[in-house]
Amino acid sequence: MTMIALPETLDLKAAGPLKAAFMERRGEAIEVDAAEVRRLGGLCLQILLAAKKGWAADGKAFSLTRPSDAFLETLRLFGADGALLSMETQGAKS
Repeated sequence: MTMIALPETLDLKAAGPLKAAFMERRGEAIEVDAAEVRRLGGLCLQILLAAKKGWAADGKAFSLTRPSDAFLETLRLFGADGALLSMETQGAKS
């Protein structure tokens, strides 16, 4: 399984590199480590959601691990926690 460690700040500047990181790994099972995330912007959230959907369409594993409290709170504020997180991850931080 391939891993992508998300940076501390996922803003407009991080969107291009984030998209490229996913495109390079398309077709492989992937683990996304969100432990260091302190800021999550809307565009990067869209990239994460699109990646999860793409991996599901390809029948490949996509997991988000070790989400920081800030990452989880931002997902909840956007109303995207149910769309991006597994039930285990949601329950672990609730």
